[in-house]
Amino acid sequence: MSDTIHLSRQFDEDLERLRTSVLQMGGLVETQMGMTIKAYTEKTSSTVLTVLENDREVNALEKAIDDDCIHIIAKRQPTASDLRLIMSVSKMVTDLERSGDEIKKMAKSVRRIQERDLTVHIANTDVRHLAKLASSQLRRALDTFARLDTTEAAAVIIADEELDTEFKSVVRQLITYMMEDPRAITTSLDIITIARAIERLGDHAKNIAEQVIYIVEGRDVRHTKNDTPK
Repeated sequence: MSDTIHLSRQFDEDLERLRTSVLQMGGLVETQMGMTIKAYTEKTSSTVLTVLENDREVNALEKAIDDDCIHIIAKRQPTASDLRLIMSVSKMVTDLERSGDEIKKMAKSVRRIQERDLTVHIANTDVRHLAKLASSQLRRALDTFARLDTTEAAAVIIADEELDTEFKSVVRQLITYMMEDPRAITTSLDIITIARAIERLGDHAKNIAEQVIYIVEGRDVRHTKNDTPK
């Protein structure tokens, strides 16, 4: 009996370490996002370089967590909710790694804008607002995972629609600006790249929230219109 309890405690520790690693990776992605937007608004080139360098750390965390998932499955042979948790974690870290890739695209676009020393001021405020929405969605998605809160997860999924609407608004503004001032077309296209990356970050946050619902309820709500938990 004592051996069984001991093994169970070790398994719980393995799962808790996995959850902690995901939240650590998510925190790094959040930091990367904040630094990139700061570089965009304050024109700090050193911050861009830091973001590009830190992307390697995000990639390393993805690999380490995936290795942990494989190790736990092989060693513990989990079933039911434990297996759902591990499989969902593997998908979540993919979304976080891809979020890191989107942030890297943003940083490169910011660097190009800085090198041209030309900023399309009309879009600055809206891009910051878009980034604020996406950062909030990512933070909330990670929080729903930490607390396994399906009600909040459903709210994160629904909130993605607002982000999509804001993205379309930014693109419309930039198209108008390019028509009025063709000299700013190249920079405007870079800003559209930044906005698109931010919008995709929201998509990845939504995916994480969907996995939380799957972990808790065993329901796959991907590609469904009604994502509200029953």
